[in-house]
Amino acid sequence: MQAWVANRYYYQKQIPIKDAAILTNLPSAAHRRAWIARIVDHDGTGDGQDGGTAAWLALARAVGLDTADVLSERRVAPGTRFAVDAYVTFARSKPWVEAVASSLTELFGPPVMERRVEAIVERYPWIDPDGLAYFRRRIPLARRDAETALAWVLDEATTPEIAQRCIAALEFKCDVLWGILDATALASGVFS
Repeated sequence: MQAWVANRYYYQKQIPIKDAAILTNLPSAAHRRAWIARIVDHDGTGDGQDGGTAAWLALARAVGLDTADVLSERRVAPGTRFAVDAYVTFARSKPWVEAVASSLTELFGPPVMERRVEAIVERYPWIDPDGLAYFRRRIPLARRDAETALAWVLDEATTPEIAQRCIAALEFKCDVLWGILDATALASGVFS
């Protein structure tokens, strides 16, 4: 659990950077106004209202990790770093609709997060339940974000070629998430 939280922190801290990269390529002010909420959701507002990254650090503390240790990223597996950095590069370099399509893993996120919270509470009773606030806050935000992204992709993917590139983008993001899990498991000695 600690290895997963520490490795996933690297992903969490890079999400607003990924979203900022997408933001720079969006075609209109209306798109940018909608997308910027994602950055604020993760980074907070700066006036005492924490975002998802701070909530993830609270989860790290709840599973017994030291904040400074997590922030040092010494526990981040090379494969995790590679997968996450590839995702940021993808978001920065691909056409905006493909980068947005890669975020559609959030369509499946809320029910997964709900089951994850239930499983953590059941299997890891030693974890402070307050540390699970990240998931509870993220569930409605993921629904909102997925609805916005899906509407944009459906509006823009007007040819089979664009639609296929959007599907490939979503597959790429799934590979990134699997890469993080595989790298974490390998670094934790799950695979030998």
